Amino acid sequence: MTEKQRRRAEKAKRIRGLYCITAERLSKGRGNLEVVRAMLSGGAKIIQYREKNMPMLRQYRQCLEIRKMTADAGALFLIDDHADLAVAVGADGVHVGQDDLPVAKVREVAGEEMLVGLSTHNPEQAREAAALGADYIDVGPLFETHTKEDVCAPVGTAYLDDVVKNIALPFVAIGGIKTSNLETVLAHGAKCVALVSGVVGAEDISRTVEELRKKIDRRTEEGLL
Repeated sequence: MTEKQRRRAEKAKRIRGLYCITAERLSKGRGNLEVVRAMLSGGAKIIQYREKNMPMLRQYRQCLEIRKMTADAGALFLIDDHADLAVAVGADGVHVGQDDLPVAKVREVAGEEMLVGLSTHNPEQAREAAALGADYIDVGPLFETHTKEDVCAPVGTAYLDDVVKNIALPFVAIGGIKTSNLETVLAHGAKCVALVSGVVGAEDISRTVEELRKKIDRRTEEGLL
């Protein structure tokens, strides 16, 4: 293992706890910089930048600022879809879907030190992820969600159970997760959970992040996950 690969492996170990994702259209008029600042204030240690319909120059400028903020806070900074943008701003990783560039090609762009995450929707995709070279996977959408326009049908907690039992890669439970069903997701063994609208749409983002983070971390510390 090279030094860059070793550093990447260390980053992958940090995929746990609360996984925060931007969504400016759901943020009640607040910009991504304000939202991320509040997330970090609440103790967030993973930030994924996800904006599907924003001009790339604006994304680049936002990501430059977010990279500074996350670096100062000791948080991972991941970018959805755009490996070139992730490289340009020095992000910690890039996350792609099943219909995006293949993981191997993303790795060629991103380099050996950057994390590459892959969205998965069934056991076959999860099992294939490691062979493709993914460092971690998304598992979902567990429940119905409207935060993405091109989302597939909910996969349910049975798929989550399969991943917990059979997949060694770090994973993020995602899709339709809210405070009302978070305990269910945690009870099924998720150690890293993404809530999108429940965080960016909260009146007090910082407080919401802190409460969610403590709830997830507490279950881990109690040995329940």
